[in-house]
Amino acid sequence: MDREELNKLSNKIIGLAIEVHKELGPGFVEKIYEEAFAYELKKANLKFKRQFKIQVKYKKVDLGKQRVDFLVEGDIILELKSVSEINNIHKAQLLSYLKSANKSLGLVLNFAKQKLEIKRIVFNF
Repeated sequence: MDREELNKLSNKIIGLAIEVHKELGPGFVEKIYEEAFAYELKKANLKFKRQFKIQVKYKKVDLGKQRVDFLVEGDIILELKSVSEINNIHKAQLLSYLKSANKSLGLVLNFAKQKLEIKRIVFNF
């Protein structure tokens, strides 16, 4: 997927996240937002995998698998949060996922605030 298509897709995903946040508001655990978000992705006819496992390697050694909340259209990794604020560890976590999965774009979506908090993380764009 080229840059323009990734940007269009990420904008669509953000719109769906805003819809979930508008409907539910802050205050629920991540699992509730994950269920609602999966519903919206399905309704929008987007292909996605939930709790997708990515292989983590160190040099040429397989270290194990790490789960990501969503992989949308095989290209964008999503991490859903319900925390007081997105901090550097959340951004570093997503960047590590992008590197391990060899993906270019990810979004951290934090539903715990009055206004949906969104951080866009880019790797090798």
